[in-house]
Amino acid sequence: MEQKRLKKLKTEIQLQAKNGIDFILAAGILWLAISYIWTLEYTSYNTSIFTFMFGAVLLPLAFGLSKILGTNWKVKDNPLQPLGLWLNFAQLVYFPFLIFTLIKYPDYFIMAYAIITGAHLFPYAWFYDELGYAACAIIISIGTLLITLNIEVELIWTVPLFTSIILFLLAGWILIGIKKRKNQNVLHQRLP
Repeated sequence: MEQKRLKKLKTEIQLQAKNGIDFILAAGILWLAISYIWTLEYTSYNTSIFTFMFGAVLLPLAFGLSKILGTNWKVKDNPLQPLGLWLNFAQLVYFPFLIFTLIKYPDYFIMAYAIITGAHLFPYAWFYDELGYAACAIIISIGTLLITLNIEVELIWTVPLFTSIILFLLAGWILIGIKKRKNQNVLHQRLP
């Protein structure tokens, strides 16, 4: 019985939040802009600071997209709703590693930031019952490492570009999943 209730609570969030599509699209746009920032003629340290500052745009951008896409950030009376926010805050625990990289190895700050961003997506695979989150978490984390190991520092802007592309692919995956889930729910509601 508890399993059915959990499934119902998760489905309610998945449908109302549309599997976090607003945040994923906002992140894809943000990482595309960050890619451009890393092409500018600043030191890696300064570019890293600009990247950190520019990251503050994510929430307002996601909020704006939520209005356009009709997503709901708060699912009233659903005890699982705060979990989505906590899963997002989990990436803050990794920020000491990011600060260390900024201070000691600023050329590789963007790689560390991308890995943290990618890795924090993993638990959303369970939260939204969306395998794409797990796949993209792994692809971003391993992909950015492999790219960084095989390019010159001058081409490090390809790391945020890669991250952006994977996030946009995840957004497409989510949109397909949303349509499928809506169709299944409509069909399920029609059946006796």
